[in-house]
Amino acid sequence: MKNTTKYLNLVGPHVGRLRTLRGWTQELLSEKLRLSGWNVSSASLAELEMRMLPVADHHLFFLAKIFEVPIRELFPKIDPQDPNLQQTLNRFMSESSWEDKG
Repeated sequence: MKNTTKYLNLVGPHVGRLRTLRGWTQELLSEKLRLSGWNVSSASLAELEMRMLPVADHHLFFLAKIFEVPIRELFPKIDPQDPNLQQTLNRFMSESSWEDKG
């Protein structure tokens, strides 16, 4: 049966991966983000990582700052010149997980 879930962000898997690579809990990441100016709970971070919470564009700056990465590293590798860009984005937004398939 085909998954009909529409996820609400593209960055959740990378946020979770970056957090895990650093050995941080969601609580620790939420504290770091709160100290940098984004008042976000660990519960909200869990939803963000599961792609069940939209991410405002200005929050990407906080994530990039805390992880010390360029904003583009929060996203899957998608070529904006892809002639099938809409289908590619639809695929990313409907798959439960992905590994830089773009």
